Amino acid sequence: MTETHASPRAESASPGSADTAAGRPLEGRALRLVMALLAFAAGASVANLYYAQPLLTLIRHEFAISSGTAALVVTLTQVGYALGLALLLPLGDLIENRKLAYRTLLVTAVALAVTAASPGFGVFLVATALVGVTSVVAQVLIPFAAHLAPAESRGKYVGQVSGGLVLGIMLARSVSSIVAAAWGWRTIYAISAVVMIATAILLARLLPRRTPAHAASYPRLVASTIAIARAEPILVRRAAGQTLMFAAFTAYWTAITFELVGQHHLSQAQIALFALVGAAGAAASPVAGRFGDRGFGVRGRALAVVLGVTAAILAGLGSSSVILLALAAVLLDFAVQSNQVLSVRDVYGLRPEARARMNSVYMTSVFAGGAVSSALTGAVYQHWGWPGACWLALVMEVGVGLVFLWDRLASRVPAPAAAA
Repeated sequence: MTETHASPRAESASPGSADTAAGRPLEGRALRLVMALLAFAAGASVANLYYAQPLLTLIRHEFAISSGTAALVVTLTQVGYALGLALLLPLGDLIENRKLAYRTLLVTAVALAVTAASPGFGVFLVATALVGVTSVVAQVLIPFAAHLAPAESRGKYVGQVSGGLVLGIMLARSVSSIVAAAWGWRTIYAISAVVMIATAILLARLLPRRTPAHAASYPRLVASTIAIARAEPILVRRAAGQTLMFAAFTAYWTAITFELVGQHHLSQAQIALFALVGAAGAAASPVAGRFGDRGFGVRGRALAVVLGVTAAILAGLGSSSVILLALAAVLLDFAVQSNQVLSVRDVYGLRPEARARMNSVYMTSVFAGGAVSSALTGAVYQHWGWPGACWLALVMEVGVGLVFLWDRLASRVPAPAAAA
């Protein structure tokens, strides 16, 4: 299979409209309303993974632990998310999607409440890991958006929902910093628990039903997920590239809080403003989606590689300037989100009937890479400081470039059927 075969399959599988359970596609205002809800729900749920990043110094002081140990909060949350992606996400091809989404969010609310009330660091770690597992609902909603969207504008709507997701990621840091400065770092988890309950109610009431056609057992479903990964080289290459891109992103945002507090003496409110600057990267999602719809996916991914490498270099050179560090954050966020939207668009075009399982393979790889990166970054920063973290991010961004070259070479090799 070559890259050029991906789009035709997607178009033939969804001729011009969404494949809803009722057979009646959403249109106009109803479609826009549902997409806005999906974008909000994706952003609100994935934000739970990132609330802790700007709070690591406060968490370290509260529980009397080292910076490396505090970084485990990020690591275990992402490990939990990766487990959820591997074990829960395939259910999107088996269980009615609306029910799966809102019920999972209710479990997330319970885990967040436990996190807010944790008496010790051990309980806190377990609770945040469970938050990570259940926040996977964000990745249930993006394939849902692809199913609902008309084929000719799938990139646009997937980009919008992905934009909501990345906006949640970026605003999470600012919101958690502001809330921590006003009412203490635990409060953000209590607030988020309430938001998850409200979001679950909205999803239950407003989303259309979508029951997948897949009727196999759960073990067979997971086994088929592995088989899909083996059979789709494009999926493997897109996952590899985004895994390294997200690992560089995680390295930056795991280490930057320690750097801003320790070297630049920023307050929690100032850290909130810094994180808010990075939220500009959310603008890349709809732009990248339209780029992909117009057939410029390869150029967009090449640009993402250049932006990522530039961001890592700029972060290392600009350690003495908060402004340069913020510019590096914006470039890195543009890179990671553009590459994400364009890669996911290609992946969703491969097998429309198996989008949840393909998303499981793709996103499990991405967040497993993020978990490894956060663990490495904690150790690297403890020994080599900010320069070490920047070098780590740069090596990963160079790896993204190598995967891109691998993909371009592989896409020029004829598929076996075409050769025959």
